[in-house]
Amino acid sequence: MKDNLSVSIVIPVFNEAENLSELMERCLKACGSMDHSCEIILVDDGSIDASEDKIVEAARMNPGIIKGVFLNKNYGQHSAIMAGFEQAKGDIIVTLDADLQNPPEEIPNLVNQIKLGYDVVGSVREKRQDTLFRRMSSLIINKTVQKVTGVMMNDYGCMLRAYKRYIIDAVLNCPERSTFIPVLANSFARTTTEIIVKHEERHAGNSKYSILKLISLQFDLLTSMTTFPLRLLSIIGGIISFFGVGFGVFLMVMRIIFGAVWAVNGVFTLFAVLFILIGAQFIALGLLGEYLGRVYNDVRARPRYYIHHIIDKQENQ
Repeated sequence: MKDNLSVSIVIPVFNEAENLSELMERCLKACGSMDHSCEIILVDDGSIDASEDKIVEAARMNPGIIKGVFLNKNYGQHSAIMAGFEQAKGDIIVTLDADLQNPPEEIPNLVNQIKLGYDVVGSVREKRQDTLFRRMSSLIINKTVQKVTGVMMNDYGCMLRAYKRYIIDAVLNCPERSTFIPVLANSFARTTTEIIVKHEERHAGNSKYSILKLISLQFDLLTSMTTFPLRLLSIIGGIISFFGVGFGVFLMVMRIIFGAVWAVNGVFTLFAVLFILIGAQFIALGLLGEYLGRVYNDVRARPRYYIHHIIDKQENQ
């Protein structure tokens, strides 16, 4: 007999046609193992393969359980999840990637932790099956987020997470366009915890995160949660200026003692100092540009996404 709690599982999908059949089978089994009513929301993030057809077929075969939400183009993983949050009706909302690296069988464990009273339950990937670059990037991100937010969760990069309803409602009420959901959700949570989950190799297809997309994600994360880099630039600028003055005094003294030949008449020294200052200025301008770009996007107030159509039980009837 099912209790009154309901669970929504939100899965962003982008060109995952080869994984969807197995994903749906395993998700439905996970839902069947819980004493809760469940819905599975598949958000197609502008896929160009057969993902849309697979989702439509699954939704029509499982009316009332599987819902397909189709965006008109690719907006990115976090925007797709936000679109799924808007459609979710559950008391507990679980997010999951479609690549099957994080097993759906862990969903009941996340739900059980929420029932113990936690607001947010994260997951820590055991024996990660990722490249060294991605593992090192995650390590840097996790340490940075811990330092800035003060919430000591160990794996912000794993999207297998569970949230209470009020946390998702708070997230949906936030107007900013550059959103990193785990960090934003934790800012509203009173109690958080993590569980260890298995991490498997990708069953089919390729990762949708190229190096450039990972770098873009790092900037989104950094600029969406803190203005510390702007303060850091002021500190670095002050340090560089201090050393520049000190270096100038040193060169002047050495030139007086050893003559102009010692410093090659100051040409190379001038270039070295100039390059350092120009490099620092470009870094500063780049970070300022990131923040100004996000302010520009928020001022325009364009939607994070546009839902082209939805396949659910109403359409099946």
